[in-house]
Amino acid sequence: MSSPISSWEGASTVFTFADKPMVLGFILVVAVALTIFAIYATVRHEQVSYKSPMIKK
Repeated sequence: MSSPISSWEGASTVFTFADKPMVLGFILVVAVALTIFAIYATVRHEQVSYKSPMIKK
């Protein structure tokens, strides 16, 4: 199969939110919040999962 593109002349790129810094900032804040939540949930789960069922004296 060959590509239907025969030339790259006139090709362009569209950056959806490049001229909207508030949208980019919002996406960044959401990404950071989701990352922090994922780390928090993982640590909390691991602490509960690996807690020793034996009572220490």
